Amino acid sequence: MHQKLVSQKFNRLQSQDDIIVLGIETSCDETAVAVVKNGRQVLSNVIYSQIPIHRKFGGVVPEVASRNHLLKINSVVDKAVKDAKLKLSDIDAVAVTHGQGLLGALLVGVSAAKTLAYSLQIPLIKVNHIQSHICANFIEHQNLEPPFLAIVASGGHTAIVKVESYTDYKVLGGTEDDAIGEAFDKVARLLGLPYPGGPEIDKLAKMGKPAIEFYKNPKGINKALRLSYSGLKSAVANYINKANMKNEKINVADVCASFSKQAVDTLVKSAVFAAKSEDVNSIVLAGGVAANSYLREKLTIDCATQNIMVFIPPMSLCTDNGAMVASRAYFSITTGNDIADLTLNARANLPLSET
Repeated sequence: MHQKLVSQKFNRLQSQDDIIVLGIETSCDETAVAVVKNGRQVLSNVIYSQIPIHRKFGGVVPEVASRNHLLKINSVVDKAVKDAKLKLSDIDAVAVTHGQGLLGALLVGVSAAKTLAYSLQIPLIKVNHIQSHICANFIEHQNLEPPFLAIVASGGHTAIVKVESYTDYKVLGGTEDDAIGEAFDKVARLLGLPYPGGPEIDKLAKMGKPAIEFYKNPKGINKALRLSYSGLKSAVANYINKANMKNEKINVADVCASFSKQAVDTLVKSAVFAAKSEDVNSIVLAGGVAANSYLREKLTIDCATQNIMVFIPPMSLCTDNGAMVASRAYFSITTGNDIADLTLNARANLPLSET
């Protein structure tokens, strides 16, 4: 009976002028809930970050993350609705990230979303975490429309994606080992920098010179769009180990600048090559590493020389947030896709092209 009623409401939503979606995101270490109108207008965006908790461990501890999501999810939902100046009864649909991410953390969000959807008798929309990162650009750039290319750069993912429509995502290439954000964090750890390492490297890189060659013969871009960061990370580790064995002082800022340049340049050049190959004239950034200042600068400069438009989300929408989840769900609603029932489960390894 519940699902029949919800399906009827879902069908009515598609002809509704305004659709208000509550989005829940708990894939890693942010408990995030937002309320978004029509996929692009953010009414509230509440994020509880666990970074101070995990910093003492040097990285995210899955069990600790799950426990803290449990402690915070209800209060974050309440605040998001209150900040939007709405009541729960005003929400038209509940959206939740059900993959990719840490399984225990995802389950907290999925359980909360199912509870809300059932109690409010409204549709439950399942959302792919990486697709939602791309949708952060729809919020910031009101006139952005597919098709376009997306660079997904985060702690767990590095991919070049063609967004063919609001709900169709085609992976063109990406990393075959470490994600770019993972490489940043590992290099930061090698240098003794605090977690999260990406922002620390970005800050120090601005004070250094990118003059260190970690490879004698660095590879150019791979036309199959296959990327690798494990080798670069190992090359940096070897450089540091050799310097320590010789008792030589390491210029940390120069290491950060050199590593950043080599990691980012290959990704940007690959994306520009892909845009030309696919005859696409727009590239968007998505994911936590989209906050990296050198990546933003390099992409802007390289695309300008090729007459490619660049769209970059604000810092507040680069990290995990509920607004991007609600935005992605809106486009599922308008196209009649991705409604879930109360058997929805978390999928830690959900492929980027699936919902």
